[in-house]
Amino acid sequence: MTAPAPIRVSRDPFASKSLLLSSTSGAAALRASTIFGRALIIGKIEHAHVKLLTDLRSNERFALKALMGNPRFNQQLNKTKLEIVSEAENGCDIFNDLKDRFLNFKKNKYMESIEQFQKLAKAQAPKFMVIACADSRVCPSNILGFQPGEAFMIRNVANLVPPFESGPSETNAALEFAVNSLEVEHILVIGHSCCGGIRALMSMQDDTTTSFIKSWVVVGKNARIKTKAAASDPCFDQQCRHCEKESLNHSLLNLLTYPWIEEKVANGKVFVHGGYYDFIDCSFEKWTLDYREIKLARNGKVAVDNKMFWC
Repeated sequence: MTAPAPIRVSRDPFASKSLLLSSTSGAAALRASTIFGRALIIGKIEHAHVKLLTDLRSNERFALKALMGNPRFNQQLNKTKLEIVSEAENGCDIFNDLKDRFLNFKKNKYMESIEQFQKLAKAQAPKFMVIACADSRVCPSNILGFQPGEAFMIRNVANLVPPFESGPSETNAALEFAVNSLEVEHILVIGHSCCGGIRALMSMQDDTTTSFIKSWVVVGKNARIKTKAAASDPCFDQQCRHCEKESLNHSLLNLLTYPWIEEKVANGKVFVHGGYYDFIDCSFEKWTLDYREIKLARNGKVAVDNKMFWC
């Protein structure tokens, strides 16, 4: 007896799933039909489903071709492509610019002062601890020309110094390291004009809403209260300007709440200074906290001397 031809099933997932049976005799065909009857029925149903899917895809391709023939569609597509390319190029340009700046620094500063940088690689001994605002317009190194190794810095919103009892923060952690480990001689707190943190403090509402900014700038609430009480000018901008300096002096007083800072200030080993940078007219005010006068007055008010104005 001749063996029946093999059953051929296509591996193409989008092709018909119908089973193709062939036999050299009608009996073999009948047996195959009996045995595979269910498969043949399912195959016909799946074939119909696949044909419908193929028709839908064909219609989608037709619709897409029709849409692509629309000038407005082509213009929008080209515009989107250009925007994507432009964004990618801008990202590259930004970091290419930073790369050029770094290589310029390496060539013109690092290599020319390589002995100094090698010393700094072993240890640092800065004279200054600087607390400044995180504002991008008021970089202390740019304004006051601090060179590598000259100033240990911490920057935060509104250049605030929380009192000792407020607990740990990145600001007092930096202070502890600078004063106790690096043994800096000067602590300089720098405020500035048009401070967004101070504006947030002055416009803060006495409600239950919370945010990271509000939770931080509330450190300066006493400066806000004092500014509101002393405000003779109803102009909000002028009140903010007054609070920028008031908050700065409160931060200087808060420094004295740290026992290890007050001890060194009292012994003349550390000096506390305030600075105010006005970038509208590019001027700088500097003053030094008068510790002895503050202790004599015993009224919690700031006393300063050695005032300077640079313009």
